[in-house]
Amino acid sequence: MLHEVSFPSYNKRDEVQGWIYVPAAKPKGIVQIIHGFGEHSRRYLHMIVSFMDAGYIVAADDHVGHGKTAIVNDAWGDWGDAGFRTMMEDEHTLKELVCEKYPNLPYFLFGHSMGSFITRDYAAKYGDDLAGITICGTTGTFRGAAETAELLKKTCEDGHGTESNPEFTGALMGWMGERCGEITIGNEWICADPYVQRDHADDPFDAFTRPTSNRSLYDFTQMMEAIKGTQWAQKVPKTLSIYNIGGDQDPVGEYGKGIYEVSNWLCDTGHQVTTKVYSGYRHEIHNYAAIKNEVEAGIIAFMDGVLG
Repeated sequence: MLHEVSFPSYNKRDEVQGWIYVPAAKPKGIVQIIHGFGEHSRRYLHMIVSFMDAGYIVAADDHVGHGKTAIVNDAWGDWGDAGFRTMMEDEHTLKELVCEKYPNLPYFLFGHSMGSFITRDYAAKYGDDLAGITICGTTGTFRGAAETAELLKKTCEDGHGTESNPEFTGALMGWMGERCGEITIGNEWICADPYVQRDHADDPFDAFTRPTSNRSLYDFTQMMEAIKGTQWAQKVPKTLSIYNIGGDQDPVGEYGKGIYEVSNWLCDTGHQVTTKVYSGYRHEIHNYAAIKNEVEAGIIAFMDGVLG
């Protein structure tokens, strides 16, 4: 069964578009998928089906400025002016909506890339309401983010927040293909599979080829600032189960270093975290044909283990 839902965004401008996928079986829990920068939630259909087959209800939405939400509100790449926690608060609204329909079930989050940043910030504020989280393709200290943030902040203060300057995107992310050989599309860092690259680039619901406003890009840097160090980790409930996964050729995770950096922040503050790094794989480990079933099985085993 599929529910299509719509709800007001935290930015007080947009209507967020979401979906609740329900298996044809008695559900044992709920997992909310939180997608990354420049993409949309239906890129996770393979994972959604796997989670449903394992007995989980799956919830997902398209963030403001992304996917169907951007189309409905005519706001590609513009996240509104309510600040960097807009998407996190929208995910909390979706959770409340899902729990009204399906109460009293253990609730998990899976967040990839920017979705992992949102998940980590969510856990620091609302973690007591969760059974566990999976963070995939996350970042530790993101290279160049602090310097680019200062430039973006000044640009926004000078009245250019709703404009889009490509040089800022280049400064923040332009280095990420450094280990990918010849760059022809610009997204080679997500996955070595050229079919995945082309599918991502040509997807009409993706924001990959669309500009992001300076204000929204600044908010993106502030998402990363909010989840740095033990000062973030100590806000996460000690009882929350955490699974941290990624590829060691992923520039977002600084080729494995950032993944372990996050796990170490959590361990230093008394948390139990399971970490798995897939050797030889780039950012979207869940989109490699060779390992996507293994990746999904690992997430399911993590969630089942929490329940069991």
